[in-house]
Amino acid sequence: QVKLVESGGGLVQPGDSLTLSCAASGGTLDRYAMGWFRQAPGKEREIVASITWSGGTTYYADSVKGRVTISRDNAKNTVYLQMNSLKPEDTAVYYCAASASPFQRQLLLPTDVGSWGQGTQVTVSS
Repeated sequence: QVKLVESGGGLVQPGDSLTLSCAASGGTLDRYAMGWFRQAPGKEREIVASITWSGGTTYYADSVKGRVTISRDNAKNTVYLQMNSLKPEDTAVYYCAASASPFQRQLLLPTDVGSWGQGTQVTVSS
């Protein structure tokens, strides 16, 4: 099973930008849809963004649309989440996720996920 490792989290101020990275080992990501979820204290884990295996289609949650960009570099086996204009409500643990099956068309729910990263904390506070 592929292992996913996130990096790039941290403490930032409102309005700042941050880029999260997700590197895979033990397998390749190029056949899998990839996504970023987040979970704030006391809340359920929710989708932030996802991208198909080819990179041709992306999905963004309404709460981040226009501020976040998901991308992938299959040659580097890495997925990115560029976040701009961060808000305090973006504070959460962010998890990288790979779809359960190759060429899976949808990655929107936790039940669509086959592999999770360990998570990286993003805190937006002044």
